Amino acid sequence: MKIENNKSVALAYVLKVDDEVIETVNKENPMRFIFGQGFLLPKFEENIEGKKIGDTFDFNLKAAEAYGEIENDAFVELSKEIFNVDGEIDESLFTIGNVIPMLDTQGNRLNGTVENINDDTIVMNFNHPLAGCDLNFTGEVVDVHEITAEELEELQNSCNCNCSDCHSDCH
Repeated sequence: MKIENNKSVALAYVLKVDDEVIETVNKENPMRFIFGQGFLLPKFEENIEGKKIGDTFDFNLKAAEAYGEIENDAFVELSKEIFNVDGEIDESLFTIGNVIPMLDTQGNRLNGTVENINDDTIVMNFNHPLAGCDLNFTGEVVDVHEITAEELEELQNSCNCNCSDCHSDCH
């Protein structure tokens, strides 16, 4: 069976950036996903489409095909007051490199990395951690099969949107 839309896929792979291993996913605990549902980078899916169990892959994604270039407007200066909870500000949050989960004005979850600390403000970087990086993936297709009822239910329950109907095209 070949990798195509709505097939359940499992991959083992190594992700490298500048020849440095960033992530390793082994065959015993592979990355599992439903192909064509937008869970992976489009160019990643393009590179594995049509492969079968046992097929290997080795491809590069330029930053623009992966998580994009570093965007200057994703660096935001925020008042420390927005971190005030019950009249207290947890100063331990403000460490260079610390990742803080936050919500934007629409209620979407995003992670910001502390870039700079000032007296009353902090500068947060909301770029993806791999923005600006070219990615190299090498790996193997571990499994490809028809999506099961259990996998379909799990997919439907994994909706990340803020809508009332997770079966809609609100993503």
